[in-house]
Amino acid sequence: MSDLTRVNICGINIDKYSFEQVTEAIAHHVITNRKPKYVVTPNAQHIVTLQRDARFREIYRKAFLVVPDGVPLLWAAKLLNTPLSGRVNGTDLFEELCKLSADRGLKVFLLGGRPLAAEKATQILKRKYPNLKIVGAYCPPYGFESDIRELQQINSTIQAAVPDILFVGLGAPKQEYWIYDNYQQLGVPVSIGIGVSFELVAGMVKRAPKLMQKSGLEWFFRLLAEPRRLWQRYFFGNAIFILLVLKQKLSLSGS
Repeated sequence: MSDLTRVNICGINIDKYSFEQVTEAIAHHVITNRKPKYVVTPNAQHIVTLQRDARFREIYRKAFLVVPDGVPLLWAAKLLNTPLSGRVNGTDLFEELCKLSADRGLKVFLLGGRPLAAEKATQILKRKYPNLKIVGAYCPPYGFESDIRELQQINSTIQAAVPDILFVGLGAPKQEYWIYDNYQQLGVPVSIGIGVSFELVAGMVKRAPKLMQKSGLEWFFRLLAEPRRLWQRYFFGNAIFILLVLKQKLSLSGS
């Protein structure tokens, strides 16, 4: 992508495309090009992790699209006087691409999530979009990334299903690691890491009200829902993200 279509936030280049432009770019690639590529969906926590994880940065550097999942990224871009075109939320992207796939006859595969999340999401999405072709839904066992036989079985299953889009819900950065290690061998035109989207669509994890989503407080809603699991990530992670953005702002002001 051209630097003119990207915004730098804490050393990470984010694509300056609207939600509609992102979905169309993905669909266009799937239909016309089909060369295996992948999409990443950064939020504030990703930006923090990317500062210290060289492998994660390399994966981001080679991504087809880098789209802003978190509202704090929009705030940061505005503060840095390089505004983005809007949020591209991972769960919304997942649902919209399923709708688009149903309309255009594309096949999708769901990998990851908690036990039964992908299967429940499949049932809900098929009711919503009767023409949607979900050619596979699989939740690998805990620790699968260290099991060569399981990894081979996952790849064989996906290759046999021949999906056009592969949605991977393993959490970051595990899902990005796995996609990067496998996307070329799998041959799927577009792979996307979407975190807990299967659980959200399936209703296993409650999503924040629309007002909280738009105001950038979705993280706070999730924190209230799962405080023991998430408090450290959000309190420390968000504080570090704010400091990183302020540091960048000060360096730009001084230049």
